[in-house]
Amino acid sequence: MKKKYVFLGDTDSINIELISKSHGFLKNKVQYILIGSIEELEKYLKKINSKLEINEIINPFNFKEFKSHNLNIYNIESSSKEISENLINQIDISNFLANKTKIDLVTMPINKYSLKKTLTFNGLTEHLGKINNRKTAMLMKGNIFSIIPITTHINIKNVHKYLNQNKLSTFIKFIINQIEKKKYDLKFKKLKFLCYNPHCGEESLLGNEDRTIFKTIEKFKKIKGPFPADSAFTNNNLDTLFFSMYHDQALIPFKILNKRSMNLTLGLNYRRISPAHGTAKDIKYQNLADNLSYIECMLC
Repeated sequence: MKKKYVFLGDTDSINIELISKSHGFLKNKVQYILIGSIEELEKYLKKINSKLEINEIINPFNFKEFKSHNLNIYNIESSSKEISENLINQIDISNFLANKTKIDLVTMPINKYSLKKTLTFNGLTEHLGKINNRKTAMLMKGNIFSIIPITTHINIKNVHKYLNQNKLSTFIKFIINQIEKKKYDLKFKKLKFLCYNPHCGEESLLGNEDRTIFKTIEKFKKIKGPFPADSAFTNNNLDTLFFSMYHDQALIPFKILNKRSMNLTLGLNYRRISPAHGTAKDIKYQNLADNLSYIECMLC
């Protein structure tokens, strides 16, 4: 049976609702240990009138204390009044456990704003890369097509700084190498690169950036393009991975067109997986949250 660690993430969210409403379906398919505050878990379950019982895990390195009918949690008590510091402590401990055991880590969504108020923080993909001293990349895997943005959570005015042949070549080599390792069993038949400018720059009338992309990817037989982003997603792109220069260029069509999806982190010593949505705190406690992405993460 699969084993997973599940970082609770931001509890001011739909996270615990997703976990509790999915438990009946998953309990005989996956053994998983939650990592976070047992106090926060208890409060949330009480608010949604859940009948699930909690089992506290003392030794999270093995699953000997695991009880399939309960929600199993390794308790990390809040040590600070700052939510951001508690969340960072929890993810760092989750990362430590996953590194030691090589068990998958599923990270539930967090509110980046609450962390950025007090810390230098761009996202979990970047944070995990930093604390592990490893290059990481965010790959969004969907049931129709997948995408990988070369830049993620940065101001769009700074994207052009990453658009040179050396940086692009290094990134592409890294991604191809990670795919070939088959850690996530990724099987892409097509690798396509999106243009940076509208209409691929209209023969440089809108800029020379797309010439740089073309000169770079022509060195890689596996990658085709660049393709205009406004029409790239109109066909059935099953088993296709799109490279994009910036976050929203690919994330917007990805989230609209894919009904089942998840976020994978490439480059770590273990598999880190996350649902492809945010905290959705506006619908917490209402039993409205869609758990498809969470279940995809748990079964992969």
